[in-house]
Amino acid sequence: MLDHVDTIAKDNLKDKLQKEQKRKNTKIKFYHSFVTIVLLLCVCQISYSALLNISKIVIYRAKIIKSNDLKLKAQKRNEKLKEELNNFNSMQRVESIARNNLKMAAENEVLVIINEPEPENFAPKTFKQKLIFFFEENVAKKFVGQED
Repeated sequence: MLDHVDTIAKDNLKDKLQKEQKRKNTKIKFYHSFVTIVLLLCVCQISYSALLNISKIVIYRAKIIKSNDLKLKAQKRNEKLKEELNNFNSMQRVESIARNNLKMAAENEVLVIINEPEPENFAPKTFKQKLIFFFEENVAKKFVGQED
């Protein structure tokens, strides 16, 4: 009879040990699963941040290149304007502008402007011009001729 009690106790002890081992294994599996999920989330967050930073770097580099191009263009324009300013500061340049564009003459010079008359053969282009031309040539001249 003692053998039988001893066997039952051994079976219960084995069952208890197996249940305890299963619980430990389940806890360990749960812990490993939880750590794996947390690590995957961290990897996803790091990847997203890296992509975001790379895209910002690309955008900012493009802006830097564009601003450098604008700077070079502004410097070239500034140089041209400085050259023009130096040209306008010289007395010969001011005199040539006054003579050519403003029709001015020096102290002992006489300015002669020759106006060329418009050609007599005025050819009307639009319908309105043709109508006015017809009226002047045919109708208005007859009335003016009758008054004389």
